[in-house]
Amino acid sequence: MTNPVPEGTSARDSAQSALFEGDFGRIPEDAGFRGPVACSVTGISYRQLDYWARTGLVVPGIRAAGGSGTQRLYSFHDILLLKVVKSLLDAGISLQQIRQAINHLRERGDNDMSGITLMSDGVSVYECTSEDEVYDLLRGGQGMFAIALDGVVRDIEGTLIELPSEHVNDEAPLARGDDELSLARRRRRTS
Repeated sequence: MTNPVPEGTSARDSAQSALFEGDFGRIPEDAGFRGPVACSVTGISYRQLDYWARTGLVVPGIRAAGGSGTQRLYSFHDILLLKVVKSLLDAGISLQQIRQAINHLRERGDNDMSGITLMSDGVSVYECTSEDEVYDLLRGGQGMFAIALDGVVRDIEGTLIELPSEHVNDEAPLARGDDELSLARRRRRTS
């Protein structure tokens, strides 16, 4: 099903504008998602998730693992970055180029990535924030791979809303050496 083109707008302009619109924010900012949830939403293995966290590519923004038995908690933004990394890997982009792209997104200092389209020619990754930038890259005639982050956000948001999350404000922090099982036992004893 296609959306009608508003009067005075070309089909190209209408298709391009769909890359840059969206209403975000259905996931609470304090919601944290465990590693297995992050893996299932993004399509990566737990081994990849662990490696990327240990090497600093995408680290859990809500809670890092504090030893054996503790769980990392990833924010919505972290899961978005994981999905971007996975998409770029699937497109054949080198991990070195992906690290540069992710570092660039971090340096922007803006968690709202709703106006960004990442484009790649298979070697380099480009950030486009306007329809004109997307068009200029495509006009060169070289094949490009694109990731419209608005669509990724909507996809992840729709999936995460149905999955279990933990709210940081509702949970007592784990003491050093505690795991989730010992925390649950302690809660039962005090109730």
